[in-house]
Amino acid sequence: MKPSILFLCTGNSCRSQMAEGWGKALRSQAFDFYSAGIEKHGKNPNAIRVMAEASVDISNQESETVNELPIQNFDYVITVCGHADEHCPYFPAKTKIIHFGFDDPPKLALAFEDHEQQLDCYRKVRDEIKEFVLSIEDHLE
Repeated sequence: MKPSILFLCTGNSCRSQMAEGWGKALRSQAFDFYSAGIEKHGKNPNAIRVMAEASVDISNQESETVNELPIQNFDYVITVCGHADEHCPYFPAKTKIIHFGFDDPPKLALAFEDHEQQLDCYRKVRDEIKEFVLSIEDHLE
């Protein structure tokens, strides 16, 4: 069996969704990837759009809480935002919890009125998450 990795964020609408998408696209031979939120905020259309630009389709992923996932025991839980890190739910002792935070694209985008500049905020975080996923073993030790 492959190790399982859960990307956990506040609302499972953007960062954790992108991380799951990159994981499945780039590293599915080595790991099983999931994403969830402390809460459920729905899917972010800008996250879906910028991932599609990178040829990764996350449109069929759902915004879910941990309790709604098909499995409950993970080898690794990676919190991708400070709020999720501070409010991480209980996981069994075997689960290794790791924090690796990324900026919140919707918050970054508030600084711009131009839609293309707003999307650039999403693209920046998308690319940072891709690099993280590519070197994920380095962060699991």
